[in-house]
Amino acid sequence: MSSSSAPERYLTVAEVAEVLGTTERFPRRLIAERRIPFVKAGKHVRIARSTLDSYIQANTVPSITPRRNGLGRTV
Repeated sequence: MSSSSAPERYLTVAEVAEVLGTTERFPRRLIAERRIPFVKAGKHVRIARSTLDSYIQANTVPSITPRRNGLGRTV
């Protein structure tokens, strides 16, 4: 029985903080404010990697390309 995709990986709060480059306080706040979906199994809280990737994608602000005027200067 072979699956074409890997099973979902669930991350601890510490692992989520590491991926985001923050302290554990930030993902805990996201969880407390219900700003990110999570799984709670007993006292353990986990966030699916795909959920974290979606959160990052949804909160990524695209860069802007500087406009140049006719004189070659950035506006």
